[in-house]
Amino acid sequence: MQFSRKQLRAMSWWCPDSADAAYDALICDGAVRSGKTLCMGLGFVCWAMANFQERSFAVCGKTVRSLRRNLITTLLPALTAAGFCCELKNGESLLLVTAGQHQNRFYLFGGRDAGSAALIQGITLAGVLFDEAALMPQEFVQQALARCSVEGSRFWFNCNPENPGHWFYREWIQGAAAKNALYLHFTMEDNPGLSAKMRARYRSLYTGTFYERYVLGRWVAAEGLIYPFMTAALAADVPEACTEYAVSCDYGTQNPSSFGLWGKSGNVWYRVDEYYYDGRKSGSRTDEEHYRGLEELCRGKRITRVVADPSAASFMETIRRHGRFAVVPAQNDVLQGIRRTGLALKEGRVRICRNCRDIWREFSLYRWQDGKEAPVKENDHAMDDLRYFVSTLLENRGGFAAAVVTRGG
Repeated sequence: MQFSRKQLRAMSWWCPDSADAAYDALICDGAVRSGKTLCMGLGFVCWAMANFQERSFAVCGKTVRSLRRNLITTLLPALTAAGFCCELKNGESLLLVTAGQHQNRFYLFGGRDAGSAALIQGITLAGVLFDEAALMPQEFVQQALARCSVEGSRFWFNCNPENPGHWFYREWIQGAAAKNALYLHFTMEDNPGLSAKMRARYRSLYTGTFYERYVLGRWVAAEGLIYPFMTAALAADVPEACTEYAVSCDYGTQNPSSFGLWGKSGNVWYRVDEYYYDGRKSGSRTDEEHYRGLEELCRGKRITRVVADPSAASFMETIRRHGRFAVVPAQNDVLQGIRRTGLALKEGRVRICRNCRDIWREFSLYRWQDGKEAPVKENDHAMDDLRYFVSTLLENRGGFAAAVVTRGG
């Protein structure tokens, strides 16, 4: 396995003969696919095994599931190749690492929200690694750091940039010197395993704010249109035949309701039709009236799943009561959903047919709030149902097709 000079520095900063050995923490930020995650994981375990015996460490991600996917699955083969004996106990979220007579425990924690801080209380740690630290709440990070009471304990952070007002940027990156932390900024060129062709591909996938953050590695404020690349030139024709259909719903009474009908043709999901009703302009509709609009949208189609606005409990109950469609609440992480949606659109995994006029209208209006990490709450209803589809159905295919409802036509 080949490493760049910066990756090797991130792996070995703790070594007694290193010029960086006096630091108490390491912070690595920068571009996606820059190789910071794996080298930090290797360095963290090597440091722990070289300095401690029968101690506990924490490896933290936004969720344990994302931590396993983003770090653990690639780290384990690398550790094994380096001569470590690793035993992952999934039921306990515990990784046991052995080298000769030395063994240490690495507990996996998810820092999804402020309440997650309770999960890490009570444990005594000799060190902690935060994978994607900027996605975790400050309360969780502070609680994990407070558990590191063993002499010689150190902190390891990696993340992709967010907005410059983010607590982690202000407290740890701008305050790195005061916290005696080594700060290393990574670019895609710091990853020797990424070819020029792949670097070009990643640069083509992002635009606007996400290009500056994930390609250039800058902590910049969100501004301008959210999907500036979505122009009429990308409009698709309705495919002649689809093998699967699904619906995404953003529900409103006075606010507009937007439902998207999605059809899969080949490996691409097309928005083939839509229902858009603005209660402010035409008068509010009841749940039953919106349900009739849903049925009309789906006429003659076998719908695999309906994903709905998670706050629309009464409308979801109406759908369930009629017994025709399987309905699930949408995942509603706005910023992560926007990022995933932008990638799906740029990669062509999701395409919008030219007859879906309301979503095209919203593409030209959907923008970031000035100085805030949130979209303007206008012209966002088709944008929300699109995001629900990508985050809940496109990105979570496991079990999707198994949810077919056979009642009705």
